[in-house]
Amino acid sequence: MILSRSRLSRKTAPAPAAGDGPAVVPRHVAIIMDGNGRWAKARHLPRVAGHRAGAEAVRRTLRASAKLGIECVTLYAFSSENWKRPEEEIADLTGLMKQFIRSELDEIHASNIRLRIIGDHRAFEPEAAAMVDEAVARTAGNTGSTLVVALNYGSQDELARAMRKLGERIQAGTLDPEAISPDLIAAELDTADLPPLDLLIRTSGEVRLSNFLLWQAAYAELFFTDTLWPDFDEACLAAAVDVYARRERRYGGR
Repeated sequence: MILSRSRLSRKTAPAPAAGDGPAVVPRHVAIIMDGNGRWAKARHLPRVAGHRAGAEAVRRTLRASAKLGIECVTLYAFSSENWKRPEEEIADLTGLMKQFIRSELDEIHASNIRLRIIGDHRAFEPEAAAMVDEAVARTAGNTGSTLVVALNYGSQDELARAMRKLGERIQAGTLDPEAISPDLIAAELDTADLPPLDLLIRTSGEVRLSNFLLWQAAYAELFFTDTLWPDFDEACLAAAVDVYARRERRYGGR
């Protein structure tokens, strides 16, 4: 069963005719990919099997987002809090990240997709960090859609870093505190060059943001599904986009 809830008041638009697809496609979709461990546990498999199945879901989702015409997809791959997990699991996740780059980068590049990283991926072991740097550099000139991967990312840390940058400018005398505005803060965030966030999806039935894109999600539509991430597919993404298309976004105006 798919559960969808919006944090904004809304009216439901008439359903499109069968086969017409969503009338409005979000430019920027972010996904909290949750449920790998529970997927594996339900099948009496080790957690790493759930993470491997989750990597397959990433492949499906990227292809589905391209078909739908989504301009930017941001995936919450590794939070700054995930370092609390067992070392063996972190090693498995790091290995899967390297394997994904090896197996998928050629297709990502050939598809004219630009890879962006938010967070501090250099906290990973040197080989993994270097592979990420190489992948970002290789795709930097691509002009199609954008794949954003949040690695060692936490929104509260992102906001604290932005505040420190603004504080340094104030201390240097180059910024008047009265000039600080939402736009000025947004310009200091990791996502400064990305489209505004339109739709945030979380899988596995959990209903919270978990320190992900807190500033950016201020007026995003939120979609929660019971589907575990390894089972997420083109139909699940299309369902989320269809719900988004039926919502009236008001931005607090009325």
